[in-house]
Amino acid sequence: MNPITTTLHVDQLILMALREDISSEDVTTNAVMREPKAGSAQLICKQDGVIAGLDVFKRVFQLLDETSNVTLYCKDGDPVKNGDLLADVTGDIRALLSGERTALNYLQRMSGIATYTRNVADLLKGSKTKLLDTRKTTPNMRIFEKYAVKVGGGYNHRYNLSDGILIKDNHIGAAGGVAKAIEMAKEYAPFVRKIEVEVENLTMLQEALDAGADIIMLDNMSVEDMKKAVEMAAGKAETECSGNVTKENIAHLADIGVDYISSGALTHSAPILDVSLKNLHAV
Repeated sequence: MNPITTTLHVDQLILMALREDISSEDVTTNAVMREPKAGSAQLICKQDGVIAGLDVFKRVFQLLDETSNVTLYCKDGDPVKNGDLLADVTGDIRALLSGERTALNYLQRMSGIATYTRNVADLLKGSKTKLLDTRKTTPNMRIFEKYAVKVGGGYNHRYNLSDGILIKDNHIGAAGGVAKAIEMAKEYAPFVRKIEVEVENLTMLQEALDAGADIIMLDNMSVEDMKKAVEMAAGKAETECSGNVTKENIAHLADIGVDYISSGALTHSAPILDVSLKNLHAV
């Protein structure tokens, strides 16, 4: 991850996670390890997949013990297999014990997302369609989860509500219609901002095109209607397919011809990748 981003954003999030796990003290570690002592442990992969989040894993231990060191034997995006030695971790044994769960939580979650994303992205190979994530992320985990999507071969949709204009059904209802919502967005937003509109049928699509939308999100439409929508939008707006997209059904959408397919499942339904910190001993 970018070192500037790490300094400005990630450290404070990691510290919040550590404070959640250590509200006052690690009573077990303090009971069995009364004094500082150098130690070492091994990061072992227990499941085939794609690794992501190694710098975050490393940073957890550095924040607890600045003398800690993590020697990596792979990099983010690498395929890993059950039994692989991924890293050696050294430092104060107390820091290794106290930071273990937080470090593994980040690494397992991020690697699970990268693995799931890689599997889904592979199903779109040979098509022009790009795979996007959504804002359906775990609170305070968005920066990590969206990074993991990129590691897995996907692309990031807008990062947050400040990052782009996406007029959804409730915005349309609040504004009083598709055309009115687009008109208001164009009046309010700088000209450099693209305007994306979610539509549920071909009538709404035509209204959005007539009003000058830049991107059309085809939400939960049938395959037949989406094919018609792509034809209608050709040369006028980019198209995005959205709505209950998963690894199991995305292959049916690859031939529609949309520019983008967005899937909340990349972040909200990816299982973790099993990794473990083992063989801790004094050195």
